[in-house]
Amino acid sequence: MNKALKITLTIILFAIVFIAIIIGVKFAYDTYINSSYPLKYEDEVYSASAEYNIPKELIYGVIKTESNFNPDAVSAADARGLMQLTQPTFEWLHTYYSDDDYDSSNADLLFDPKINIKYGTLCLSVLLERYNNDLDTAICAYNAGLGNVDEWLTMSQYSADGKTLDSTPFGETNEYLKRVKNNRDKYAELYFSK
Repeated sequence: MNKALKITLTIILFAIVFIAIIIGVKFAYDTYINSSYPLKYEDEVYSASAEYNIPKELIYGVIKTESNFNPDAVSAADARGLMQLTQPTFEWLHTYYSDDDYDSSNADLLFDPKINIKYGTLCLSVLLERYNNDLDTAICAYNAGLGNVDEWLTMSQYSADGKTLDSTPFGETNEYLKRVKNNRDKYAELYFSK
């Protein structure tokens, strides 16, 4: 075999190996993204998004942050399911949507993804309406509760205008807000901004 042919074959072999590596890295990245940011419960999320006019990426951001897609998740505060709702919150939300047959005193219903996503999304909708569509304030209320947020809005160190939060005294809530928004942004980038 002549020298020119050997060089050509070597270049072709290196090109094939390089392309195989690129394909392997892309496959590994796609696998990581699909496992880290899955599009589970699409029917439930899309339905709730349409019903309550809440962006799908926000719903997914809350689910990812709250339960990481574990429908059986239970918090120390007995919040349940994908979007981590408590039974008292479920009852309160049921007053906004009382034309279904769900027994809101039965907290175990919150383990049902359809019910949990429906009421979690309703909760986001109610909070956004209550706080003049200020996403940060609504997300903080989803985590820390209305009572806390309403109190913080009266305190100048947390709210300059009395309508929106600039920060909160709870490190957990501040971190929660960042995580929800980061997860929302990642879902928007991966699936919904095309």
